[in-house]
Amino acid sequence: MSEKLPEWMVRAFSRLRLARYLRAARGDALVAERLYWWNVEASAALYGPLHCLELALRNALHRQLSWAYGRGDWWAVAPLNPNGQRLVAKARAKCERRRPVPAPPDDIVAELSFGFWASLVSGGSGYDRLFWVPTAHKAFPCYSGRRDTLYDGLWSLVLLRNRIMHHEPVHHRDLAADHAKIYRMLGYIDPELAKEARSMDRFPSVLASRPDALRGARTPRF
Repeated sequence: MSEKLPEWMVRAFSRLRLARYLRAARGDALVAERLYWWNVEASAALYGPLHCLELALRNALHRQLSWAYGRGDWWAVAPLNPNGQRLVAKARAKCERRRPVPAPPDDIVAELSFGFWASLVSGGSGYDRLFWVPTAHKAFPCYSGRRDTLYDGLWSLVLLRNRIMHHEPVHHRDLAADHAKIYRMLGYIDPELAKEARSMDRFPSVLASRPDALRGARTPRF
């Protein structure tokens, strides 16, 4: 059993970060190294479907809320809770740091996070009555279940997306279930997009190559 990771790897990624992979590999440095690179590969493969879901969710909700309030900057009159208002103000400020003029609605929409859009489906702050019942449910034309079930699914994917974007381990998750959930959520919004995204999806082949199935495989260099 190998117990030492390459020095260049420790230097680049830190001993603390790599310790989590060593623990998962039960101290075998060769397996830990392969697991680290597989985590990178799996994260990259999940990025595409998550990209589609985040943008589809954003645009579907923005479209419905713009129609409901009769204006592109619907957040100016909608009953957002204090955290929602803070996130809008933060997005506006970020836009106006780049270009010191009043930020157009489309720019603010693009700056608002996946978490902001998913929160509009939550039941907190009366959002179920204020947003879901009159408007937000229309962003999910192929969904007929409970709001809280939909929200729980979306929020779990927000957390997955954040781990991926912050280069955290995801190898320990049930990634097959996460992957299926992405397409389930995407199908509620736009089945055509879900079908097209799946046709380009390489995650199933990446999942099949996870290190516990290829313990002796040569570590890729990239």
